[in-house]
Amino acid sequence: MKRLRALFRVVGPLAFAFGFLGFARAATPQVVVVPIHGTVDDGMAHLVERAVTQADDQHAAALVLDVDSPGGLVAAAFRVRDAIFAAKVPVIAFVSERAYSAAALITLAADRIVMAPGSSIGAAEPIPATVKTISALRAEFESTALRNHRNATIAGAMVDKNVPLPEYKATGAILTLNTHEALQAGIADAIAPTLDAALASQHVPDAAHERVGYSFGEEVARFATTPEISGLLLTLGMLGLILEMQTMHGIAGTLGVGALALFFGTHVYAGFSNGLVIALAILGLLGILWELHVVPGHGAPGVLGGIALFLAIMLAFGVPFFFIAIETVSTAMILTVVIFVFATRLFPENAWSARLALVAAQGADYVASSDHSALRGALGTASSYLRPAGIATIDGQRVDVLTEGEFIPAGTPVRVTRVEGARIFVEPVTLPDYT
Repeated sequence: MKRLRALFRVVGPLAFAFGFLGFARAATPQVVVVPIHGTVDDGMAHLVERAVTQADDQHAAALVLDVDSPGGLVAAAFRVRDAIFAAKVPVIAFVSERAYSAAALITLAADRIVMAPGSSIGAAEPIPATVKTISALRAEFESTALRNHRNATIAGAMVDKNVPLPEYKATGAILTLNTHEALQAGIADAIAPTLDAALASQHVPDAAHERVGYSFGEEVARFATTPEISGLLLTLGMLGLILEMQTMHGIAGTLGVGALALFFGTHVYAGFSNGLVIALAILGLLGILWELHVVPGHGAPGVLGGIALFLAIMLAFGVPFFFIAIETVSTAMILTVVIFVFATRLFPENAWSARLALVAAQGADYVASSDHSALRGALGTASSYLRPAGIATIDGQRVDVLTEGEFIPAGTPVRVTRVEGARIFVEPVTLPDYT
């Protein structure tokens, strides 16, 4: 009994302390902060959807979008916008630097927008800028603006350069608003230099921040789909395939295929690629490997495989990033050529070309024929009966010889008439007497 009372004396205060801390934490307003940084892709859409669920479950004071993005995939932006519309807590967007293209649509979906001095929003013309895509995206921007009681014409002018808005842009130009223009046009609700100041301006002061981060898979996908890392993976992939042509050991080819698989896999996960791209990549790799290991020298499988692989790489970046794809692929090709030049010094033997032509080699089990051209015109003696082949002693050495068809007895003087590789032809100096 005494031990039980002693245990209560220890556990009781601790339970009270933890309960008080939990109550104090629950009483402190919470905001869930989700970064909208870099390219808008499916990885970001996953993150925002998780952040909305978390904010709703915690009954957070607000969900804060920390925006600094040049844009990205429109389909991913639609997912983010829909998730924001479904949130049960207030959503505040803080534009710290820029909110362009798809990021502008995400920002317009927020209940309140606060922009930092020097930031900007807009520049949302789609790529490709066809009549259909412009019309569809303009409608999305306008409806998003109207839902949050913002000027739909201004939102539409961010997409369609034909929208007349002389007070903010020149005719035929896409609308991009700076901080003060956005505040004047009613797009932004306030200006604040920091995230804390932005929350204070929206009456959410002294809130505990809980920043949502990317999962490991999302981080890998977003990291590997950056132009720099994509270019590195492409360089390793192409270099591995070219070195495989030189060595034919399988190691370089395996590394090259692995690098390309990582390139395409991360682009699929991030939402840039689809099944068509993967199918083209597989067909391209099979064509190249078929050329290297099955029918070297035919050319057609390798050429067709190379074309299919190139198309897959270009499409993997997505249509909106076509020019980035051109730049990345060009850089990767230049790096591949430069590294290949140095690598060929380490692997001078070209196994691929060796499979197209016979390359004779002399080893321990094989001895190439000696050069007997110096024996042409030399005199000797038939050491055996030549029928028509046999052995003759010429210049003190025994060699295999042939006649022009006649039979020559042993001991007959002979003269070398011609030498063809390993074959030495002789004729009798004097015809033998058979009488």
